[in-house]
Amino acid sequence: MKIGFYNDFKPCILTSEGIIDITDIVTDLDEGVPQLFMERIITSFSSLKDKLTNAMESATVIPFDNIQLRAPIPRPGKVLCGNTNYMEYVPITPARPLISFFKSPDAVIGPGDAIMLPEFRPTIFNHEAELVIVIGKEAKNVQESDALNYVFGYTTGVDVSARAPEEGEAALPGSYGKSFDTFLPIGPSITTADEIDDPNNLQIRYWVNGELRQNYNTSDMEHSVAYMIGALSHVMTLKPGDLIMGGTNHSYLGPLQDRDHAEIEIESIGRNSNIVSDPLKRSWDPNSLRDPKDLIARRESQKTQPHPGNWPFQKIGG
Repeated sequence: MKIGFYNDFKPCILTSEGIIDITDIVTDLDEGVPQLFMERIITSFSSLKDKLTNAMESATVIPFDNIQLRAPIPRPGKVLCGNTNYMEYVPITPARPLISFFKSPDAVIGPGDAIMLPEFRPTIFNHEAELVIVIGKEAKNVQESDALNYVFGYTTGVDVSARAPEEGEAALPGSYGKSFDTFLPIGPSITTADEIDDPNNLQIRYWVNGELRQNYNTSDMEHSVAYMIGALSHVMTLKPGDLIMGGTNHSYLGPLQDRDHAEIEIESIGRNSNIVSDPLKRSWDPNSLRDPKDLIARRESQKTQPHPGNWPFQKIGG
């Protein structure tokens, strides 16, 4: 089932032809705040599922042309992101430590919304197409073997990234190059976890102006979805509606610039598109893409670099 919002954040189910309004079914859960509304739908889903399934069989479908989809998680409590969490096709044993970081929840935008490039001048603005995990219930000190039971569903996400400042530009007041407003398009909906057999076997594709750039499988993750949930839950309590971004394979990353039309698609989850707007009208070479050979060389060099392991599940020599 694919759950989302449309128009003024009315709840809906997405189908191949359009959406089904489910306001009447979930109206008692609406507290007037879209994020809280979705969190209550998530935590009540087991009792709602039969009613929602029946609605899919009998309700009127509203065509997509007649509505505007919205971000299915409008303002998550936490957005946790995997940093270089892909093997880039070069496995390392034992695995390199999991690295993650926070991204601003206010960066979230929905389908069709504009990615607004700020006046800050980086060396480049990049796209990073990623699988996004939506937490379904409170998770604390979860074991990897049980972690997927805490997932409500999955959506698509783009970790828009402003790289280091160009020469002469002042530095940002922190590591916030990924947290500018509008730098996290997600959607078009949340695909519930029961529809995804293995989140680590999904093809992710990303196009800019019709050109296929990123094209990789989540099987290349260095640390699986389950591992990420388990490890992060040992540091902080994960709550319903929190987002975890799985990271990206950096092959063929390229620039985002004014008037670009960008689309992400993850198999079995959906396709989402956004436009890019830059008031400064800057430009980069659209054919200057991240060379996989450079990434492979970096990974090969890491094979001999010592590290202490991955807390809490793997400790080197301990």
